[in-house]
Amino acid sequence: MSDAKLFFVPTPVGNLMDMTYRAVEVLKTVDLILAEDTRTSKTLLQHYGIETPMQSYHKFNEHQKLSQVMDILASGRSIAVITDAGTPGISDPGFLLARECVKEEVEIETLPGATAFVPALVNSGLPCDRFLFVGFLPQKKGRQSSLALLKDVDCTMVFYESPFRLVKALEQMAEVFGDDRRASVSREISKLHEETRRGTLRELAASFAESGVKGEIVLVVEGVG
Repeated sequence: MSDAKLFFVPTPVGNLMDMTYRAVEVLKTVDLILAEDTRTSKTLLQHYGIETPMQSYHKFNEHQKLSQVMDILASGRSIAVITDAGTPGISDPGFLLARECVKEEVEIETLPGATAFVPALVNSGLPCDRFLFVGFLPQKKGRQSSLALLKDVDCTMVFYESPFRLVKALEQMAEVFGDDRRASVSREISKLHEETRRGTLRELAASFAESGVKGEIVLVVEGVG
């Protein structure tokens, strides 16, 4: 295999200034950028004067494009993968490509940088020495069984959730975990209207049912005991 390298580059979850110097340099020097949504990423690249060619790479085409991407790497060119926000592979495309690169012995380098759940976890005030990152629960089938399996987890749990399903998720968790289980909801992290609300699952469900919900959501729930 050639000396090509695959970079996973985190991008801001909110404020464009959260981009690191190194991330900008990598995006300027690779041969190709794979972006989850080229329209969204175009704003970021223009902001930092990055003119590297870009192609779409998202959950609906990652299987089909895998061999094409591997061929590009095999030819000796380097590629950077970015998503709309945060670190590729964390509830976003990236795993399939990483696995294939490991199999084909292509070097992978993941840059440190923005991801939504870390600031939400620290902001929660819940223990963060041990935690379980759950990500998104199943939207329909398997949702209740997934929660049942998490009922007795003894460390802090971190979920991603749609604003359209947040109240329902809080209510379902209150039913399974108990009304008094403590939790924290962070929304719009690193954006102008960033907010964190803390309370019990039942209190938070009532609060957001009354006020409504907007923005990207990270839900942090204490473990049992």
